Amino acid sequence: MTAINAVTDYALVGDVGVVTLNSPPVNALSAAVRDGLAGGVAAALADPDAKAVVIVCEGRTFIAGADITEFGGPQKGASLYDVQDAMEGSSKPVVAAIHGTALGGGLEVALCAHYRVAVPSARCGLPEVNLGLLPGAGGTQRLPRIVGPQRALEMMTSGQHVPAAECLAMGLVDEIVPEGELREGAVKFASRIAHEGRPLTKVRDSNGKVEAARGHPEIFAEFRKANARKFRGFLAPEYNIQCVEAAVNEPFEEGLRTERRLFGELMSGSQSAAQRYAFFAERQAAKIPDVPDDTPVIPVNKVGIIGAGTMGGGIAMNFANVGIDVTIVEVKQDALDRGLSVIRRNYERSRGAVPGQTEERLSRIAGALDLEALKDCDLVIEAVFERMDVKKDIFARLDAICKPGAILATNTSGLNIDEIASVTRRPEAVIGLHFFSPANVMKLLEIVRADHTSKEVIATCMKLARRIGKIAVLVGVCPGFVGNRILGARQREANKLIMEGAMPWDVDRVLYDFGFPMGPFAMSDLAGLDIGWVKERSKGETIRDVLCEMDRRGQKTGAGWYDYDENRVAKPSPVTEQILHDFIVKSGANPRQVSDEEILERCIYPMINEGAKILEEKKAIRPSDIDVVWENGYGWPVYRGGPMWYGDYVGLPQVLAKMQEFQAQMGDAFKPAPLLETLAADGKKFADLR
Repeated sequence: MTAINAVTDYALVGDVGVVTLNSPPVNALSAAVRDGLAGGVAAALADPDAKAVVIVCEGRTFIAGADITEFGGPQKGASLYDVQDAMEGSSKPVVAAIHGTALGGGLEVALCAHYRVAVPSARCGLPEVNLGLLPGAGGTQRLPRIVGPQRALEMMTSGQHVPAAECLAMGLVDEIVPEGELREGAVKFASRIAHEGRPLTKVRDSNGKVEAARGHPEIFAEFRKANARKFRGFLAPEYNIQCVEAAVNEPFEEGLRTERRLFGELMSGSQSAAQRYAFFAERQAAKIPDVPDDTPVIPVNKVGIIGAGTMGGGIAMNFANVGIDVTIVEVKQDALDRGLSVIRRNYERSRGAVPGQTEERLSRIAGALDLEALKDCDLVIEAVFERMDVKKDIFARLDAICKPGAILATNTSGLNIDEIASVTRRPEAVIGLHFFSPANVMKLLEIVRADHTSKEVIATCMKLARRIGKIAVLVGVCPGFVGNRILGARQREANKLIMEGAMPWDVDRVLYDFGFPMGPFAMSDLAGLDIGWVKERSKGETIRDVLCEMDRRGQKTGAGWYDYDENRVAKPSPVTEQILHDFIVKSGANPRQVSDEEILERCIYPMINEGAKILEEKKAIRPSDIDVVWENGYGWPVYRGGPMWYGDYVGLPQVLAKMQEFQAQMGDAFKPAPLLETLAADGKKFADLR
């Protein structure tokens, strides 16, 4: 065996030259890996006894993609294009041996081999779209030639990781070898094709599938139409589509030039910068400065949940899905039965359900009518309605019932967890686990650290969140925590805007165009205007009161802020417009024209300002944690990075100037946070606070 460099070895196995890469953790295409590939292929070509070449990786995966830490930096080491040219132009057959994942640049390297073999558990994909990019090393031109334009479009715009069996069926992989025998299987395959004298098949020259699509622009038109809603606002999916069009309509080299031009536009643009930031921010959120990775964790094998409503049932599903037993407690049998039946329906309706899986998961969820049933649980989550007296009563009882060492969690969306913990003799065991509805679908979990919460409890909950497929962010105790506190700032301005002359559909349209799934008034209609509204206490004092009194309670009644047809399609309501006009006149004000620019600034800039206050108060560890909360829990468009990233992008001096202007016009609701003032004065960004 010969060492090519620190991460690459070359060895002759029989009559096959084997190039082995070993660059943990995922063999990313760093300068060292590119240099090793170039040197290894050169060594194999120079070896007179090598009749074929195998490229294989040690560790848990084949080349899992580009080393994105190198993005934007100066070129180091061998060019990836040169490495690919050496592989593709080799006079000896080159075989890529794939295990784990061949993603992004890893698959682009494999596509330059003449053949590909994989183990059954391997997966392949081009997920660059998730970073606001497109494959920039020939993947957009080679993939359509081997799997066809339609399948290439699906893979490139979704970033999906395709299983080996499917890769074999579509021709992306030439042979599947037994699990655990990749090296041996690849060497045998390479030796066989060398002795059989098979042609050195270059993917770039395989034009049959792209030529068959030439003259059929409807392939692309129909794909765009079918995915318009999913791709809304994003540049990268459209640029990926244009590259596949180039693969169909242009010669290979010209298609490569199109790919590189469009890649450069995305790479230098704000959307990809935001999406790459989001990628790292999500990983950073898992790191708690004073809770090291080796902090002891509490084993969680049984979970108790108090409340079988929508939230409690959704939370239960998360744990049952990963094999953890759950006991749900309700006060009445009919409420418990209803909750368990909703869980069953959710499982039965879930896409991709495996036969037998529903019953297996349901078997892990038991119901009870007495808190005593939770005495042997390792974690208990309270998910009842938002009343402090009710929650304190429950926690006092849990303190007496639950075993020593059990974690006592509340799902409150904003109540004071220190006050809840004060009724227990174990405040170190009390923590907030704020799931988002529907809890079995939404990815975000705000983990709320109270004054006395132990590091062991925090570490356990952070790791448990990952186990149940959640993106966890640790926050501090304050009204609304991080997400709802910032939402409150936006909602305050939305409500004020419609009292000044903006219509609800104007506010919703501006925020929708910004990238949110829907605006606050459409969301209110969807959820129901009568949530928290009590008919007997209503005196027509607010616009919501009047709407609810008229039985305009949202989509479910056919009218709310909007009017709805039989298909729940919304249209602006003259009834709402008149109600608003009457309220404005009654207040003594005159309706005015409100520009889209003012709507956006008044909804978004106070969110940024509130985020600055949260950072000042140390209720979030870092600015990027706030952005992770808003992207994963509130629909902030990932291509705009999150409120704190967006503040940096707009420029903190501009945000500050607008807040000061609004403060002068409308009062101290717009008073700038001292942190915002300091950063703007010093020419710094939120990103400098890392």
